Formats: sequence, C-alpha cells, structure tokens
Amino acid sequence: MTVRASAATGTDLRRARVAAVATAVVFAANGALYGSWVTRIPAVRDHVAADPGALGLALLCLGGASLLSMPTTGALVRRFGSRAVCTVTALLSAVGFTLAGTVPTVWALGIALGFAGLSWGVWDVAMNVQGHDVERRLGRDIMPRYHACWSGGSIVGSAAGAVVASHGILPSWHFGVAGAAMFVGTTLAATRFLPDRTHAATQPAGEHHRPAWRVLDTRLALIGLLCLCGTICEGAASDWLTLLFHDGRGASPGAAAAAFTTYTAAMAAGRFLGTNTIAALGRTRALRLTGLVAAVGIACALVVPTYAGGLVGTALWGLGISIVFPAAMSSAGDAGRRPADAIAAVSTVGYGGFLIGPPLIGFLARAFELRNALWVVAVLAGGIAVLAFTAGQRRYATGGDRHDAGR
Repeated sequence: MTVRASAATGTDLRRARVAAVATAVVFAANGALYGSWVTRIPAVRDHVAADPGALGLALLCLGGASLLSMPTTGALVRRFGSRAVCTVTALLSAVGFTLAGTVPTVWALGIALGFAGLSWGVWDVAMNVQGHDVERRLGRDIMPRYHACWSGGSIVGSAAGAVVASHGILPSWHFGVAGAAMFVGTTLAATRFLPDRTHAATQPAGEHHRPAWRVLDTRLALIGLLCLCGTICEGAASDWLTLLFHDGRGASPGAAAAAFTTYTAAMAAGRFLGTNTIAALGRTRALRLTGLVAAVGIACALVVPTYAGGLVGTALWGLGISIVFPAAMSSAGDAGRRPADAIAAVSTVGYGGFLIGPPLIGFLARAFELRNALWVVAVLAGGIAVLAFTAGQRRYATGGDRHDAGR
C-alpha cells in the first residue's frame, strides 16, 4: 500500500510539472498576442483614420470590456474548467483582434476591441486560476515565472510585429496569422492542464452556491488594494516613463525608449527570479523588500540628475514591481474558499489600476508637472511594502491540504 501511494504521488507530481510547462506556454501565447497588437496600433489608427481622442476611446473599450468580463471567470471555470475556458477565449480573442485589424471605421474598431476585451479578460483570469492550482499541487510559488513567460511572449510578439510592420504587411493578415498560431499553441498546451479543483470538501454547506461577490472579505479586499498599487506603478511606467526621460530629462527619443526597454528587461528578470526570491524570503517579506526597491527606484528616476542614474532607477523600478501582480494572484487563491472567484475578484481590482492610473497621472501632471506627479507612484510603491502582510504565504501538504507558513 505504501509503494502504491508513493507511485501515485510521483505520478501526480509529474503531471503537475507537465501542467506547469503547459501553463507557461499559455501565458507566453497570451503575451505574444498582446505584443503583436501593440506594435500595430499606429497602422490600425491610420487604417481607420482615427484622431487621438477617438483612438483613445476605442482603446478604452479593450480594457473596459476586460474588466467587465473578469468577474464571470470563476463561474465559467467551475462550469466548464479552465482548459475549455482558455481554449475558447483564446479563439475569441484572436477573432476580435483580427477584426480590429480589418474594420474600416473607428466605431467598428471600438466594437471589435470590446469583443476582444470580453474574451481577453476571461482568458487572463482562467490561466491564472490554472497557474495557482498547479503551484498548489507542487507546493511552490511559481506564479512569477508564469508572468515572466507572459513578458517574454510579449517581447517576442512585439519584435515579430516590428518585423512584419517593416515589410508593410496589413494588420488584418498579421493578426489573423498571429491569432491562429496563439490559438493552436494554447489549445495544444491546455490539453495538459490539471483538472480544476473546487475544494468542495473544505467548503461549508452551501458555500459553493453563494454568489460570486460573497467571496469578498477584508483580507481579499486588502490583497486587491495591494494589487491595485502594483498595477498603477506598472501602468505609470508603461505610459509615462519615456515622456519623463524625453521631456523631463531632455533625452533623445532613442535614449528615452532605452529607458523603457531597461525597465521591461528588469521586470522580466525580476519575475524569472521571483519564485526563488519568495522561496528564500517568504511571500510577505519578498513583497516588503521589492516594494521598497520599487519606491527607491522611482525616486532615483525622478531626482538623480544623470541619465545613467535615471536608468539605474528604472531598473530598480522594474525589479521592484515585478512580482507584485503574480504574488497577489497566489495570495488571492490562498485566501478564499473559492480560488477561481477570489482570483477573478483581485484581477478585476488590479486591472482597474491600468485604467485609472494613466488619467490620474495625466491630471496631476497637468497641474504639477509630470516629474512631481510621479511622486504619487513612489508613494504607492511604498504602499506595497505596507500591505505586504496581507499576502501571508501558505504551504501545502501532499494532496493539497493547506498550512500557514507563518511569514
């Protein structure tokens, strides 16, 4: 009997390791499709003859629709499983972006991006749900590596998009081929997903049928706030870092772009190293440290007068912020009796930061100048260190039983 139990455990571990690789592939595919889209926004804008205001509203449809659909993911995963949800939403996302490269008017572009966003949001949460289930089976926080794969995929997708754009290939063809490739890759990888667990045995009677919003409690709300601080810091770098170096420091366009590249590379590196960092320090202490690193980095980017010093600051910014979102996903899954709903709730709050962050900094910059406005981001990075206590790490025994790690 003991030998059989050990063999079964070994088989489960092998399946979990295979599922970990498959989940990483799905994250990379999601990132590659996003990278492909971002590089062709100028071509899409020219195709529909959109002015900046109209284009901004169309782009808002992508993020807004994603936020609307994310809370539904928990129910969809419980009903159909993350394998089916990821496969179907990858297809719908590919169709949506292909339509976005085809439609002739800015209004149609907004509708196409809204359609893509509805499926994109569910795809994003569903792959995080599977990622949390895999790390729970393996007993390690590997979510940062999944998000590192997303970053790597977005870099590959954007590089491929740059090559395609340089050859004058239409966005409709580009998105069609890229979307088909990402769908096939996601479909094949998802066949190796682990069956989703609902943890029914650990739930009180009737818990499984409670409305999704009832998963929210104080701890989950604080994890959402932690995630929100992280995504605002991320969004601020994406939207304002090049302008900070170009307008605030007088850097050339190429030098300003290099600053953002430095930030992106540092974030990817921080995510690849994040699993080992959390294993060594514990999730709470790792978040405290990285939040402080991000705050120091942002301060350096704002006050150090030399270009080299500013680059060091952007690298610390990227390193410090790198594990916040993936750690929040792991914490959300640990915190609730219904992990899929908990991850969906925190994802929704977190992605809200990408929507509210850019206009918040923009309004402050109009009143106080960009460099002064970005001090708000430094304060939010410090808030990550303060809120790190909410992300208390769990350790798992064989079979998925939970034990508090106490750190």
